[in-house]
Amino acid sequence: MITGAAQMDGAILVVAGTDGPMAQTKEHILLAHQVGVPAIVVFINKCDDVDDPE
Repeated sequence: MITGAAQMDGAILVVAGTDGPMAQTKEHILLAHQVGVPAIVVFINKCDDVDDPE
């Protein structure tokens, strides 16, 4: 990721709605910030598998 990130305009972070953020999620965000990725879009995957309390 570090080699290719120098040329990136942004990143997509995929988070499973069933599991939530994992341990490496924060590490990936920090790494993207350190290499200068200007924007991160968060995509929540599997949100249809989560029961809605309402």
